[in-house]
Amino acid sequence: MTDILEKSQARQRLRSLSEALDSGALKQVARILNGGLSPSDIAHLLESSPPRQRTLLWNLVDKSLEGEVLQYLNDDIRSYFLSRLNARELADIIEDFESDDLADLLQQLPDTVIQEVLDTMDEQDRQRVEEVLAYPEDTAGGLMNTDTITVRPDISIDVVLRYLRRHRTLPPMTDSLIVVSRRDEFIGVLPITRILVSNPASTVREVMDTEIEPIPVMLADDKVATMFERYDLISAPVVGENGRLLGRITIDDVVDVIREDADHSLMSMAGLDEDEDTFAPVWKTTRRRAVWLGINLITAFTASAVIGLFEATISKVVALAVLMPIVASMGGIAGSQTLTLVIRGMAVGQISGGNVKWLLNREFLSGILNGLLWALVVATAAVLWFGDPLIGAIIAAALLINLVAAAFVGTLLPMFLKSRNIDPALAGSVILTTVTDVVGFMSFLGLATFFYS
Repeated sequence: MTDILEKSQARQRLRSLSEALDSGALKQVARILNGGLSPSDIAHLLESSPPRQRTLLWNLVDKSLEGEVLQYLNDDIRSYFLSRLNARELADIIEDFESDDLADLLQQLPDTVIQEVLDTMDEQDRQRVEEVLAYPEDTAGGLMNTDTITVRPDISIDVVLRYLRRHRTLPPMTDSLIVVSRRDEFIGVLPITRILVSNPASTVREVMDTEIEPIPVMLADDKVATMFERYDLISAPVVGENGRLLGRITIDDVVDVIREDADHSLMSMAGLDEDEDTFAPVWKTTRRRAVWLGINLITAFTASAVIGLFEATISKVVALAVLMPIVASMGGIAGSQTLTLVIRGMAVGQISGGNVKWLLNREFLSGILNGLLWALVVATAAVLWFGDPLIGAIIAAALLINLVAAAFVGTLLPMFLKSRNIDPALAGSVILTTVTDVVGFMSFLGLATFFYS
């Protein structure tokens, strides 16, 4: 009930803010922005505003909130606001950032600015951030933060409790302490709940959990997300090749990875960037989209060239021009279904070399069955429409061929692209559409040419 009330109040504040903006009451806008809205709500408001209004709102955000708001903004908008800050202003804003969040932010800045910001930090903080910056952003090392609490296995639970009481606060998302050797080698984890219920005289070694698998520092971020999902983790230790503890990853960063992957998959199918700003300037939007429109134009010309090969046949049998989009469209839809299924299976680690053959056979049989079903439907409709049994038989055969081809391409294409380090979500749909168009037109018009010539 409390959550519902809080959400209702937040929506009311957002409405009041919009009304104040429209009326030009900037003092009221500043009061609402800084007097009750959470940083995530402020970030959402900035992302939902046109550029000029967005800049106005940012200038009204209290300096103490700017750092938290930046963490919730998408990359495009965050980069814009960061470019307006000098090194000293940046250093003030990021003072309370966790090492992983700070590393994410710094990676969007020029190298000279990064160095200037690092120079303003004390030795310990700079070393922590540099450790995270040393790893690619899309790996466990890029996700981890170095703010961890470690204990030795040979001390008692009572000593652990006294050690924890010396801390004013615990790092966010601390559900367990990490047990390490004197050489900082990972041994296990000690859940907070187990500390509370264990005999104070027991040693850490007696009550710690050794079943938790540490995450290799170079593991891809999507694999990290899979591990968190599979094992219901809140945090997990990150280790180097020698087993030495480097840091930990927390669920809040993994949620960001999952959301970004979902956005990437959705936007890539349209040739867009997952960080695309809804209210980006016209020139920037045009430039980003022009590339994929150009690629699509090339594929369209390819399909048109195939049609041009059978111009004489089409001029003789006008019904072919009416029916041929059906063959291409059905193949495209069937292929997209298979493509989406395979890309998802690859993303969650369900598809491997051991089950590809089974999956290919399944999609082949599905393509045949769907091909036979819809070939019968379309052939019947074509015969009733044009009164020509031959054209019904031709479109039925072409449809069957195209659906089977779509099943094969939709299954194998993502794996081929992945093996060439090409994102299947980005390039798969364009290539698939081209293949199904070419196969569909070639089979339909080729058969028509053979039988009507």
